[in-house]
Amino acid sequence: MADSRFSEAEIDDFLRQEAGRGMTDAQVETLRPYGAVRKLNAGDLLFEAGVDDYKFCVLLKGKLSIVDIQDGGIEVISTVTPTAFLGELGLLSGQQPFLSCRADEDAEVLELSAEALHEVINQIPEIGDVIVSGFAARREVLMKTAEAQLTILGPEANRDVTRAREFVSRNRIPHRFFDTAAEGAEMAERLELDKAELNVVLRGKEVVNRPDNPGIAYALGMALDVTDGLQVDLAVIGAGPGGLATAVYGASEGLSTVVVENTAIGGQAGTSSRIENYMGFPTGISGSDLAYRGQVQSIKFGARFAAPRTARKLEVVKDGYRILLCNGNDICCKSIVIATGVQYRRLSLKRLDEFEGAGIYYAATELEARFCKNTEAVIIGGGNSAGQAAMFLSRHAEHVHVVIRRPDLSETMSNYLLQRLENDARITIHTESEVTALAGDGSLKSVTLTHKPSGETKEIGTEALFVMIGAVPFTDWLDGHIALDEKGFVRTGEAVGGKSPFETSCRGIYAVGDVRSGSVKRVASAVGEGSVVVSAVHSYIAEALPAAE
Repeated sequence: MADSRFSEAEIDDFLRQEAGRGMTDAQVETLRPYGAVRKLNAGDLLFEAGVDDYKFCVLLKGKLSIVDIQDGGIEVISTVTPTAFLGELGLLSGQQPFLSCRADEDAEVLELSAEALHEVINQIPEIGDVIVSGFAARREVLMKTAEAQLTILGPEANRDVTRAREFVSRNRIPHRFFDTAAEGAEMAERLELDKAELNVVLRGKEVVNRPDNPGIAYALGMALDVTDGLQVDLAVIGAGPGGLATAVYGASEGLSTVVVENTAIGGQAGTSSRIENYMGFPTGISGSDLAYRGQVQSIKFGARFAAPRTARKLEVVKDGYRILLCNGNDICCKSIVIATGVQYRRLSLKRLDEFEGAGIYYAATELEARFCKNTEAVIIGGGNSAGQAAMFLSRHAEHVHVVIRRPDLSETMSNYLLQRLENDARITIHTESEVTALAGDGSLKSVTLTHKPSGETKEIGTEALFVMIGAVPFTDWLDGHIALDEKGFVRTGEAVGGKSPFETSCRGIYAVGDVRSGSVKRVASAVGEGSVVVSAVHSYIAEALPAAE
């Protein structure tokens, strides 16, 4: 692809180069046996945004344009010349295209089905690497330029708007946002929409009123689903660092693998603005970027994703296990890796429900940082996530307050982070303190801190309170099938007769990452456990095969 209408300042040079990479003549010839030639007349659409029948194509002759069709008009995004290939990451995961492709003149393309494309990626790595790198870069370009068929309209401070924007951002769904109190007012009036509510507009005209997260995904064709009764070797429940590592290693080693995720790829780690103590990233990497790379890797090896989907029930069946999903579909599998992670605990405070999403947040990303402008930010929590959030938000807020119950942070936060917080004039640490009251009208305006030893109180004016305390595991859906500890974490290893450190009390079911009792709550540990557990899964399946026959 070439001749993009966006300037160099808008898109990183490397991304542009990767997104625009084409094939060599030799690579095109290698692909020919895997596909079929299709001829197009000038003006024909090769594919349209939102269609299900979406194939991988290499342009052989002629010229194509990637176009954005909005409000009856057609805007050219970029042009495609011979040996360039079309598509982006969604093609590998079964998602619909965001943009359309039109023939500017008579043209010929080589078309490959999704199945043939996966075969090429797995069997011809020198071509597969070009395709996967190009696809991933194109998704990044779409995110940076907001070229998409999705527009979110509503008041910026509306909790439903915040939730929707967080969902699409964390799932890397290209989108536009317009505040109906500002630049979005005209569009809302033209479409006769309620300016006080969340509305999602597709392709400039189709409106979805106040959708939940699955509703947004389905409207876009972005919902990743599995057929009812799907049978796989390995089901991974949760797509945080541990689950993604399991998916990468399981799929790359030949196990048919499906990953079930209820919110966003990356889990709790995906909300971290910066991870600095992960090997190989000396300047740090955001949790979102780390998770995205893991997802691309696992998709490359053939792992499938069901998202947003929630595991509701576990059943033991003759040849393994059945997992019932929230939409009524089920997955039949030989083995399971539980990687559901944890969520931050909610405060026991009056008016908490009123301000969640309207001043109280559980993540500190660029999206939430917007609400810190011209106000002070308060963070409750003393772990590394809270420390990174404090450093990140201090660049956006007038001042940052970190509130902890302990006398100091030495036992809960890495030393390098603790030193930064203590030496940053933009950050104040309140020890042995709690938030005891919330105040505001429709949205948060202030919090009350109480110093527990003295009983002294202090009111802080803030429109952004970040809660990052404790951890509650996602294990209710196991419904007594697996042994848990007194806090609800999954017990594994010798304590429950497991053959590996990650096997639970039920043979063939494993737990990795934060959900596992006694685990080290660090990203690197979760990735390591997710990688190592696959060898135990292989051994279990090999042992079970003779009995199944």
